[in-house]
Amino acid sequence: MKKNTDRLTSPEIANLWTHYIRETMGICVIKYMLRTIQDSEIKNFFQTAHKLGQTHLNKLNELFIQEDFPAPKGFNEEDVNLGAPPLFTDLFCLNYIHTMSMHAAQSYSLAFTLSIRQDIRDFYYQCNINTMNLYNESLAILVKKNLIDKPPLYSTPDKVHFINNFDYVTDLFGNKRTMNTLECGNIYFNLEKSAITKGCLIAFRQVCKDKEVSRFLEKCINAANKHIGIFSKLLLEEDLHIPRTFDSEITNSIVAPFSDKLMLFHSGFLFAAAISYYGTAAIYSMRADIATLCEKAILDDLLVYGSFGKLIIKKNWMEQPPYANDRKIINNSIM
Repeated sequence: MKKNTDRLTSPEIANLWTHYIRETMGICVIKYMLRTIQDSEIKNFFQTAHKLGQTHLNKLNELFIQEDFPAPKGFNEEDVNLGAPPLFTDLFCLNYIHTMSMHAAQSYSLAFTLSIRQDIRDFYYQCNINTMNLYNESLAILVKKNLIDKPPLYSTPDKVHFINNFDYVTDLFGNKRTMNTLECGNIYFNLEKSAITKGCLIAFRQVCKDKEVSRFLEKCINAANKHIGIFSKLLLEEDLHIPRTFDSEITNSIVAPFSDKLMLFHSGFLFAAAISYYGTAAIYSMRADIATLCEKAILDDLLVYGSFGKLIIKKNWMEQPPYANDRKIINNSIM
């Protein structure tokens, strides 16, 4: 393969490195779920998802070889037990991929806009198309099987209205205005993601053998429960429905299909994603109380994520990201 003469920029290096680790994690999870799924249509869909993940990983490996860039270790067959009995129902597996495709679409889009080199942009452009196709296919199956929960429906406006009162934004006391569609939509979709996150955490805690990781997962579940309660209450107070939960879609198996390292990393990834989505919800919330609740959720999750960072380093499971040359050391060595 011909080496590109343009050096990779720091965002390009960071994204390739990060996505390699995430892709290897995702392939491990998909390979396990693929072995346990009974529904033929969902199984065929997972075969497509596995093929796409492997295609992305192969391209990443090509780029690393081209750049003489050692690929991260990531996750491999040591981190997945394909012989483990089912830990998730088919319904959970389908909703898991549906939700993870949302996370991937956001991540690939950002990586595309941060890339300058044509080959890197081409890679993330194709990743975006693949992920959107995956999202479409997962949604089509959910709709076909009548498993999709639609967000609350709002009446369309009769005419254009303008905000003429500061209370629309700043009213923190008394009777608050009803929730607008921007606020409702973000809260609902964040609750959907939180439901899948909590399901993963419950499953991981159920099979985890490491006591410190288990305690961390308990902390994660408590944070998820707190936020699900807070934001569900906002919708219910306005007689709007909330998404289904997936707690009952976890089997009673206690055989770990994944390594403690993978489960810890996956949990950290989900909380990092939650911080991003709560940030979006805060920006789009014009009611001060809702924006404040989103900001508090971000702070809660940042504390959890801080614990994740300390624990994964303590366990010696954290690969060091590529870092800048230390110009001071270079200069001192010359002198």
